[in-house]
Amino acid sequence: MPAEPEPLTARAQLHALAAAVGAPPPEAAGGRPAAVLMLFGELDSVPSRYEARAVSRDLDVLLLARAATLRSHPGQVAFPGGRLDPGDDGAVGAALREAQEETGLDPAGVDVLGALPDVVLEYSMHLVTPVLGWWSTPSPIRVVDEAESSAVFRAPVADLLDPANRGSTVIRRDGAEWRGPGFLVHQETGEHLVWGFTGMLLNGLFDRLGWTEPWDAEHELPLPVFD
Repeated sequence: MPAEPEPLTARAQLHALAAAVGAPPPEAAGGRPAAVLMLFGELDSVPSRYEARAVSRDLDVLLLARAATLRSHPGQVAFPGGRLDPGDDGAVGAALREAQEETGLDPAGVDVLGALPDVVLEYSMHLVTPVLGWWSTPSPIRVVDEAESSAVFRAPVADLLDPANRGSTVIRRDGAEWRGPGFLVHQETGEHLVWGFTGMLLNGLFDRLGWTEPWDAEHELPLPVFD
């Protein structure tokens, strides 16, 4: 009887997903073109509490916290990214350039696995392309511009998937309610809440990869308040 095939590595799963869904043509309508880098890599060491999480136990993902003084989305946790510049090589070039400018990483150490379908952000009139990357040769990261970011960090994926760190964020206004997935991230820089656009992207990606663990969507995570 032939042996069962080995499970796909996390890198292979991410690459297969990007190849399967593909990206829409660049002329897709929806707003000003932008891109974010969803960069995954391997932890330097795997804490024992992660051992039960097979494929995701040794992964992390690059995130940053926007400065609390920004007019747009102050204090929110985000992927590196921004608008496409005329000199960029499409969404991939923009995502790598923005990541280097915001976190100081070396783009040469990033293997681009592919792009996910564009996401239209109606409130800001942007058409955002999520670019999936694998950090084959990690480089030092830091806050490059304190006026733009307050923290740059690698969040363990196992912590993001832990049901104890998950919940829903809720915005109630004028009798209407908007709910979205939220993730608590504990770092040396403090506790960060991943929500909004970034939380939606992570939640959708984890669901499509089959990594999501059952979590309580009725548990509300309070949104941070910035003066």
